[in-house]
Order: sequence, then structure tokens, then C-alpha cells
Amino acid sequence: MDRELVFAAMLRRLNTVSGLEEADIAALRELPIAIRHWEAGRAIVSDGERPTDSCLVIEGFCIRSKVIASGQRQILSIHIPGEIPDLQSLHLHRMDHDLISLTACTLGFISHASLRALTRAKPNLAEVLWRDTLIDAAMFREWIVNVGQRPATGRLAHIVLELRRRLEVTGRPTADNFEMPLTQEQIGEALGITPVHANRVIRQLREERIVDISRGRVTVLDEAKLGELAQFDDRYLHQNPSL
Repeated sequence: MDRELVFAAMLRRLNTVSGLEEADIAALRELPIAIRHWEAGRAIVSDGERPTDSCLVIEGFCIRSKVIASGQRQILSIHIPGEIPDLQSLHLHRMDHDLISLTACTLGFISHASLRALTRAKPNLAEVLWRDTLIDAAMFREWIVNVGQRPATGRLAHIVLELRRRLEVTGRPTADNFEMPLTQEQIGEALGITPVHANRVIRQLREERIVDISRGRVTVLDEAKLGELAQFDDRYLHQNPSL
């Protein structure tokens, strides 16, 4: 696979949120990376494991999740091309959640040894990756508020707008129709509700002509109503180096 394609989404995103110097871009492009194809629904890293690599999503979607003793699962975040969802394993050596491919994916595995060498040789890149994990934490905070305080329709509306905003940075077409490959059950797991409740929420938003979610895609029907329902403010995504 062409190395330019491997790193394109990550470089575009990091440049958007942090700003990159040409020397930093060149150093990132030189990272050794093992490219692997991953089937949908397969664990990339599991809770309790001690990974020696961090994973760059090149193509496809992944989720982070946590399963409790009863077997119920909470989806904690959705990850898209250009993101390194287990970057924290560089310093937190034992995983405390699962990272799973949501769709068939192309993944790039970068050894922790290579990442450590890079951050020690390039302090500016160390700051960029540190900022990336801080933005990740900001997103976690917003997801906690979303699940804990918004009504179910608002929760789904917020996730829809967040995902669209993040996909825009990767250069993918979004506008009023874009990919969100979650099943009804997975939507329930992301919102903290049952699949039956998730079905009602999806149907309500469709019947009210706000948004249609079907076959892994989102179609925005009423931008104003969707924004009002979500109470979406994208500041927490910090998609500007000055934020």
C-alpha cells in the first residue's frame, strides 16, 4: 500500500488540530508500519492485554468498548481513519478496555519502540501526540455528558454530528449523507439504552424528518432541528491549533 495513503488521513487530522512542521511530517512518514487487513467484529486489542504496538486506522471504523460482568457492553467511542485509538498504550501498559474493528479495516501497527524513539528525537511531535490524547480525553468527557444528561434522541443526534464533524477533517465527503456503520444494537450500546429503545429513537427521528439512519448510513433531513436537538458545540474536538 502506498505510504502516502497510509499516513494521509492522520497527517491531515494532526495538522488540523495541532499544526505540523515539514520536518515533523517527514519524520512521521518514516515510521515503520506493519499493514494488516482486519475483519469486522474482531478484537484488535483486548481488555487486560499488554500490547507492544499502537494501531493506526487507515481504512474502516473501530470502537472502544467495555463489557461488565453481566455481559452488557458500553461503546465508549467510535474511531475513524487517521486516528490511533490505542495511543495511550504507549504509556499505560495494560489495556483497560477493548478495541474492536466495527467494519472490515486496514490497520497499521507501529511499534512502541519506534514511537518512543520518535518522541524522544522530536519533542514537537511528542507535544502533538500528547495533545492528541488530551483531545481524546475531552471527547470522553463529552460522551459522559451525552449519555448521562441528554435525552436519548439528543444523544443520538450528538453522536451523528460529532462523527460528521470528525469525518470532515479526513477529507471524506459528508454533507447530508455519510457512513455510520452501527447496527441498532450497537447504537443502543453507544447511547446506554436497550436495542428496543434504540429502535424507537431511530424511528422517531425518521418520522419527525430530522435524520434517517439506515443500512449503516446517515441522511440529515433537517439540519437546524438536528443541531437544536443535539446541542452540539464542536469546541471539545479542538479542531484548530489555537483551541
